[in-house]
Amino acid sequence: MASVTDVATYILNKTGATSAWKLQKLVYYSQAWHATWEDEKLFDAPIQAWANGPVCRDLYAIHRGQFTVRAENFGGDPNALTTDERESIDAVLEHYGRYSGQQLSDLTHAEDPWKCARKGVPEGARSENEITVASMAEYYGSL
Repeated sequence: MASVTDVATYILNKTGATSAWKLQKLVYYSQAWHATWEDEKLFDAPIQAWANGPVCRDLYAIHRGQFTVRAENFGGDPNALTTDERESIDAVLEHYGRYSGQQLSDLTHAEDPWKCARKGVPEGARSENEITVASMAEYYGSL
């Protein structure tokens, strides 16, 4: 199984430098769709339902305070990804890669995994509630 830094590095190698906000959402969608298509996690790091959308705290700890991130920021090994993992990420990038971080955040706010994890949390309030891989697979598998 890949690490979240392997996934982030792979994404950034494909997209080039991008906003940290957009990277977080692409990592989220990569986890969600890989779990849906392959019935397994892409990486173990949890994703939390923050006010601005899904965020992996492990990645945030690396890019905190940076607007633009690059592959070399993360030190991941894209070669650690299996063919199936790369194919899932490539499909996510093909579909979601054209959107801005704001657009991706808006999209996640309209979808059940983030909304359910935020249930009972006031709008704009901090939350460390986890968006489970099971909730992702269930929701995206129903689409």
